[in-house]
Amino acid sequence: MLVDDLMAFDRNLRDERGVSPHTRRSYLHDLSRFIDFLSGTFLSKEVGSIAAGEVDALAIRSFLAHLRKEGLAKSSIGRHLSALRTFFTFLMREGRAEANPARAVTSPRPDATLPRTLSVEEASAVVEAPDPDAALGVRDRALLELLYATGLRVSELVGLDVADVDVVSRQLRTIGKGRKERVVPFGQKAAAAIRTYLPVRDTLRPVVGARDREPLFVNSRGARLTDRSVRRILDRALFSAEVERHASPHALRHSFATHLLAAGADLRTIQELLGHASLSTTQKYTHLDVERLIEVYRKSHPKAKPSE
Repeated sequence: MLVDDLMAFDRNLRDERGVSPHTRRSYLHDLSRFIDFLSGTFLSKEVGSIAAGEVDALAIRSFLAHLRKEGLAKSSIGRHLSALRTFFTFLMREGRAEANPARAVTSPRPDATLPRTLSVEEASAVVEAPDPDAALGVRDRALLELLYATGLRVSELVGLDVADVDVVSRQLRTIGKGRKERVVPFGQKAAAAIRTYLPVRDTLRPVVGARDREPLFVNSRGARLTDRSVRRILDRALFSAEVERHASPHALRHSFATHLLAAGADLRTIQELLGHASLSTTQKYTHLDVERLIEVYRKSHPKAKPSE
C-alpha cells in the first residue's frame, strides 16, 4: 500500500541516502498530500487501501491541477512533481511499482524570479541589530555575522558544531547537499563575534562529561537551534534595524553572493563557496547584478529620466 511505501521511502532517505531532516519532512509533506488527494478526491478510497499500481499519469496531472486551483506557485507544484518522480523511482528499484507515472508528466515552467537580497547597508544594519548587552543578543550577532559572512544555508548553519569552526584560521567545515563537505572562509568581524559568543554559549550549555557533538548555536536551554529559531532571530533583527522589506534567512545567502559578485568575485569562486553542484545555479546572480546596475543607472544618469 502507498502509505507503507512512503514509510519505506522515508527510511531509505534517512538510512541510506543520508538526506537532512528538513528534506525528509518536505518529501513526506508533499507525498502525503498526494495520497490524501487520491483518497478524498480522485479515488474516494481509504488512505490505507491505495496501492502504487492504481496511480497513473492522469492521477498525477489531476493532482497538479488541484494544486493550481489551490493557488500554489509553479515552483511549489514542480517540487511536488519532483517528489513523486523520486518516490516512484525508489518504488521501481525496490520492486514495489512497475512504472514511474510521474515521468510522463511535464514539469510546469517556473516563473522567472530573482532572489530577494538586501543592500550592503541593510545587511550590515541587520547583522548589527542584536543587543550586545544580552546573552542571546551576543549569540544572535555571531549567528547573523556568520550567516552573512559565509552564505551558508540555514540547515548548514544550525548543523555546525564548535569543532567545525576555527576562529584562528577563520574557516569552517560544513556538510552541504548530497552530504558533500566543503571549507568556507569568513572574515574578521564574524571571527570576533564568535569569540565573544563562545563564553556565553558555555553558560547556556555547561559541559558535563565528554560529548561527541557540541552544537555551536544553542537556545536558552542549551539545545541546538532549529531552522525556525533562525527565522525568528532574523525577524527580530529586521524589525530592530527598521529594514522594511520582508526577508528570509536565505536572503542573507543571496546577499552574500550578490555582494561578492558586485565586488569582482568570479562565478566559479562563488559556486564553490555556496556549495552549488552546477554553475548554472550560481549564474542567477549575474542577472541579479545586472538588475542592480540598471537600477543605479536609472537613478543616477541624467539621460535615464524623462524630461520634465
